[in-house]
Amino acid sequence: MKGASERVFRHALANHYNYKGAFMMNYTEITTAEQWEQAFERSKEHPIVVFKHSTTCPVSANAYQEFTNYLSDKPRSDAEYLLVKVIESRPISLQIAEDTAIKHESPQIMLLENKQKVWSASHWSVTKAHITAVLD
Repeated sequence: MKGASERVFRHALANHYNYKGAFMMNYTEITTAEQWEQAFERSKEHPIVVFKHSTTCPVSANAYQEFTNYLSDKPRSDAEYLLVKVIESRPISLQIAEDTAIKHESPQIMLLENKQKVWSASHWSVTKAHITAVLD
């Protein structure tokens, strides 16, 4: 990504807006081990969706757009949505891989219930259509 498109992407990421400027359902960025432990524990109460994102990767930028497009279009309401930036929060990203027994990849999305993997996808498989098919 270069120039203006990179600025738009970073602005959208920072402000939780999709590329069309529509506000979407919020996700929570996980940056600490304590936040992750609490979220993982909450998966006993309701589904959690974790999106692992590399802020320097074009494939991840595309997957992030797919994820946010899903969130802006009637996402599953009983799920909690989390984002982990894999470079900035590397220890958390690795802890998630260890706790879930899901090999670390980025971009990557996973659905967890009762502290167990229900589904995961990575790279070009992270699409709005794929997320919708699994979650809805």
